[in-house]
Amino acid sequence: MNYFDYLQIFVYLLLLVALTPFIGNYMFKVFDNKPFKTKGVFSWLENGIYKLIGVKSDSQMDWKQYVFALLSFNLIGFLFVFAIQLIQKQLPLNPQQLENVSWTSAFNTAVSFMTNTNWQGYAGETTMSYFTQLIGLTVQNFISAATGFGVALVLIRGIRNKLSSNLGNFYVDITRSVVYILLPLSILLSVVLIGQGVVQNVSEYKTVTTVENVQQVIPQGPAASQIAIKQLGTNGGGFFNTNSAHPYENPTPLSNFLEMLAILLLPSAFVYCYGKMVNSVKQGWYIYLTMFILFVVGLGVSLYSEYHFASGIFEGKELRFGTINSIIWENATTAASNGSVNAMHSSLSPISGLIALFNMMLGEIIFGGVGAGFYGMLIFVILTVFIAGLMVGRTPEFLGKKIEAFEVKMAILGIIAPSFIILVFTAIACTTDVGLSSLLSKGPHGFSEMLYAFTSAAANNGSAFAGLNANTNFYNLMIGVGMLVGRFGVIIPVLAIAGSLSQKKVIPVSSGTFRTDNFTFVGLLIAVIIIVGSLTFFPALSLAPVVEHILMISGKTF
Repeated sequence: MNYFDYLQIFVYLLLLVALTPFIGNYMFKVFDNKPFKTKGVFSWLENGIYKLIGVKSDSQMDWKQYVFALLSFNLIGFLFVFAIQLIQKQLPLNPQQLENVSWTSAFNTAVSFMTNTNWQGYAGETTMSYFTQLIGLTVQNFISAATGFGVALVLIRGIRNKLSSNLGNFYVDITRSVVYILLPLSILLSVVLIGQGVVQNVSEYKTVTTVENVQQVIPQGPAASQIAIKQLGTNGGGFFNTNSAHPYENPTPLSNFLEMLAILLLPSAFVYCYGKMVNSVKQGWYIYLTMFILFVVGLGVSLYSEYHFASGIFEGKELRFGTINSIIWENATTAASNGSVNAMHSSLSPISGLIALFNMMLGEIIFGGVGAGFYGMLIFVILTVFIAGLMVGRTPEFLGKKIEAFEVKMAILGIIAPSFIILVFTAIACTTDVGLSSLLSKGPHGFSEMLYAFTSAAANNGSAFAGLNANTNFYNLMIGVGMLVGRFGVIIPVLAIAGSLSQKKVIPVSSGTFRTDNFTFVGLLIAVIIIVGSLTFFPALSLAPVVEHILMISGKTF
């Protein structure tokens, strides 16, 4: 590493922190329905949507009604995306006359984009028509991100409510998320990316003659609009098969930097928004500090491993961006459940691959997905407060609300559900011929391919180790189920926690109250996160990247 590399890391982290309160305060005004200067620009769209769907902006739901609205709305989105893939050859905006998608791949993709995972077992430019990309996948990018915001907002309202069951309205939450946050920022980023050379058209693919006098087909398409929201909404995925390593998705150093920054921008800002909404900005900053420390430590370990053990090895990396940009992106995309890549994670050093896996295994908490990162972290906050209460012999409290058996049970369920998918589904895959038949590599790296796939699914991340052939009936269905459990197996317990907290009275702060806005709490929270993650996944990680690293430094490969 040279001083330019260190400077880039510093500028990236500095901009991330500096933009957090600015965007977070704007989000607070949007979600708390406060006046802000640009509200009139898009308010007509918000009001028009309410009229179209017959919803009043001041109507309220309890947590069970919110769950029903969320699940039914997402089911409609799934069915729509599933259906258009099955008949895409008969639909417009298909200049290449791409064939209809098989039902297992269509199921996997529809689940993937509904759950904010964007796992892709297909090559976009040879599988999906422009209609499917625009009307199906891009729209779901907005809706799935807005759903994450909605769940996080319900949890915040549950914390700050006093003896109330009113937790907002699902349709109002997703409308405001899209209209005032996701849509304006996506338009802005799309325009900038187009200016950098990201393709945005509906033209037929171009056949050109290369300098070697060989015919090559150059794919086209409305890529910029999808790339903007896939980054800002922590959706991930890619318009083209090689994702953000493709020059039509990510052509310049500036586009690369902006796309990396966009991955963490909204998850980071939402933590500040939370602090404003519960009237404790200080507490918001300490949760932010927890996420920031975990991210920086993971980034540091990845960089050390890549430069110390794999220095000069560029296989799997885009030479335009080099090692430093590959590793920053790897950590940002797995910490934020984004899943987009500008390098192949299968080609990383084993310890770098371990960090990517561990980031996801912790469950969307190191910034995480938009909204999802916050409520994932709050699950661990509840466990930490509960453990601290046991230490001092007091009923645990969080922001004046007692944390009792129900909240702890739901928090544990939210942790166990994705962990079950990761470990049990990987075990099934590595003990069946149909699971093993898709492997590219043998030994521990082959095990990592399967472990990474189900970790990515359960964490709603969407990135892949790249060696596994996942576009088979077995993996399409298993990963699809994994994504569903990883998403809704966390969302439903979180909404149940919100409903329980919302109906509790607020207990005044006393001398015996365990503070959650100091460095002691940050240290305890990090310890709980690491211990829970290590106890759950260390055996599996030992069989994969840990063993591979030991073999690598011994000069042995498979």
